[in-house]
Amino acid sequence: MSGEGASLDINEINPESVQDFLEALEKHRISCEREGKYEEAELVQTRLEMLRAVEENRRREELRSQQLAERLGVEEAHMKELHEFNEIWDRKVAEFEAHAAGLQSTLAGRHKTEHQAYLEKSRAETEPRTPRWSKDLLNLRKIQETLAKMKKYAEAGKTKMQADQLEEKELALWKQRREAKIAAQEEQFLHKQQLEMGGLLKRIQSGREEQKQARKSELERLLQRYHNVKTQLESQQRIIQQRVERYPLVTAFASVMS
Repeated sequence: MSGEGASLDINEINPESVQDFLEALEKHRISCEREGKYEEAELVQTRLEMLRAVEENRRREELRSQQLAERLGVEEAHMKELHEFNEIWDRKVAEFEAHAAGLQSTLAGRHKTEHQAYLEKSRAETEPRTPRWSKDLLNLRKIQETLAKMKKYAEAGKTKMQADQLEEKELALWKQRREAKIAAQEEQFLHKQQLEMGGLLKRIQSGREEQKQARKSELERLLQRYHNVKTQLESQQRIIQQRVERYPLVTAFASVMS
């Protein structure tokens, strides 16, 4: 054992066998000490100290690498979850907006059709549908007819001209008042359509805000879970690091190899 223990290169020792080798060297040192082989015991002691120092550094480095890998694993898992979260919610938002656009388009198309039908019905049915001639105009027409029957054509022509002028004025006034009535009714009709479209847009915006809040809340829960996992891992790693500093050849080995 003395020759092997003194000459064996540390790098030639299997890391999994170092603990056994250290225990064997320690037993050999005690044996040499008991047998009075102090020079050999000194060599073994020096070898033990050197081997322990190298092994402690190796295990510290192994622990640092392991803990770094654990932290990177947490980060990668979080980034993957965050990417999937954004993909899902972006798809939800796109589907919502497409549905909302479809609802608006459908309602706008219905409004256009209903408006056209309303205008046709309004022009056909709005009263008075024909002019209501004044007594003066009706009287002039009777006089015109009477004069024509009496063969007083010159006077009948003058009377007709007066009646035509009055009829033109009354016809223009009828058209003006009827168009104003139709326009007022159309304005009310369009106002109702605007209210209906406004109600739809309000519901869409409400749904959009609810979806936005739901996404925000879910993101906050996701980030909180990540924070909790990260904090717990860091706490556990600090505890292990502290144990390693106190008992490098025991705790480090147990924590790394467990």
